[in-house]
Amino acid sequence: MKILLTGKDGQVGFELQRSLATLGELVALDLADCDLSDAQAIRQLVSTVRPSVIVNPAAYTAVDKAESDQEGAAAVNAAAPGIFGEEAAKLGALVVHYSTDYVFDGTKDGAYSEADPTNPQSIYGRTKRDGELALANANPRHLILRTSWVVGAHGGNFAKTMLKLAAERDSLSVVADQWGAPTSAALLADVAAQLVRQWQREGEGAFPYGIYHCVAGGETNWCDYARFVIGEAIKVGKPMKVQPAAIKAITTADYPTPAKRPANSRLDIGKFRQTFGLELPHWQAGIQHILEQIF
Repeated sequence: MKILLTGKDGQVGFELQRSLATLGELVALDLADCDLSDAQAIRQLVSTVRPSVIVNPAAYTAVDKAESDQEGAAAVNAAAPGIFGEEAAKLGALVVHYSTDYVFDGTKDGAYSEADPTNPQSIYGRTKRDGELALANANPRHLILRTSWVVGAHGGNFAKTMLKLAAERDSLSVVADQWGAPTSAALLADVAAQLVRQWQREGEGAFPYGIYHCVAGGETNWCDYARFVIGEAIKVGKPMKVQPAAIKAITTADYPTPAKRPANSRLDIGKFRQTFGLELPHWQAGIQHILEQIF
């Protein structure tokens, strides 16, 4: 089996290189190898590689920048998944694609299910939603994994930023009215590999294609997440100027950004659990594992 992986140097792509390597011949690429805003380059790539599976974690993830670069975000997030779908359909290939909690408006009281209507409030969210639709319409052999608050040992992320700021500053303020589940890039990569194995084992006729929510268990807000990360650093002797309890909780209104963030990023993983029989660990376990690698 030949697997084409995009975004190999991103947080999830880096972990996917590890998890997918044992499943077959892995062709892992990044922006320098194929510009995902170039439709013809994508078609040529898939035509040349002729993969059995395409795994696409690559995305335009600069959420605030996307507000002023709608064309760039749309090319990578909306158009590219559809093109991958079209080319994969010609080969009978599976496409595994990652999406986001930003496809929802964040106003629901409870966790969002796959059946809930999307209503993105940002260019990033809108283009990711359009990419889901483009892929689904182009190729029935698709797995779309919606996730949230991705964090990994490789690359930049919120946890690393908090560690840096808490070591340098005398005070720290973090938004406390946005809720979700920090989800390990390694977990997302391991899940993808498991599902590809199942697809290979069961064959396309029996495999449950579609959209699934895939996030770690539990929930938190950004402020409590930061407090947890700083607390873990202090436990292992890392010098921190700011203690966890001293981190000030602020509102989204206190920290305005160009792109609107969902206040509620909770995603219901019931469909995923029932379909695949996989139990996803609590977010704290994933963060602890990542911090062990960072420290």
